[in-house]
Amino acid sequence: MPATPYKLIIFDFDGTLADTFPWFARVLNGVADRYRFRRIAPDEVEALRGHSARQLIAHLGVARWKLPFIARHMRQLAASDDQPVPVFPGIDTMLRELRREGFVLAIVSSNSEGNIRRALGSELAATFAHFACGAGLFGKTTKFRQIAKRAGIEHRQCLCIGDEIRDFEAASEAGMAFGAVSWGFTSPAALQALGPDFMFPHPDAIAAELLGMDVQTPHTTPDGTTGKGAFVQESAAPSSG
Repeated sequence: MPATPYKLIIFDFDGTLADTFPWFARVLNGVADRYRFRRIAPDEVEALRGHSARQLIAHLGVARWKLPFIARHMRQLAASDDQPVPVFPGIDTMLRELRREGFVLAIVSSNSEGNIRRALGSELAATFAHFACGAGLFGKTTKFRQIAKRAGIEHRQCLCIGDEIRDFEAASEAGMAFGAVSWGFTSPAALQALGPDFMFPHPDAIAAELLGMDVQTPHTTPDGTTGKGAFVQESAAPSSG
């Protein structure tokens, strides 16, 4: 039985389950040229990791009315790519463990369901009971609520896990708990400053927290750095906030 009060775990996809940033960085400036917004220089990337989506849009000079067209174009680019994006190391084991222990798993993403299923593969995709894909950049709150209603689970029993500030904002608006991951696009410092319910330094810390297991030793995160334990302590107690 799960050791936490959560029954429904809602995952973001890009930057949380799948390592899409290298692909995103490769195509972004071409998209910028097509839709006439500011290119990103390589030396800007680290500073931009501390930005929210709204701040990033303002920095790039993207007109809000263009966002749906840009999102659709990027989904089409991903679908036409020869190789699906890879999931982060440890994600497959974590998902299987949560599903085996009785958690209901879902994905809410701005990406398309087809792209996500292709990246996960049929076996891993089958661990998810619900998909709500093609969400607008700031449309995840509605999707979170729809998934909870479809699953028949109260909002207080839902945990949303993502790598962006907008994921935290959407979960808060939906009245759901939020767990931030340290291996996605947004910097861990920017995420921790929000006061999330959990801060996960590596994928297996998610299962450790939700199943009440101890994390005895540091682990290597998907980006090659070492988890500090200040995020999820050995007792796996959630932070305040």
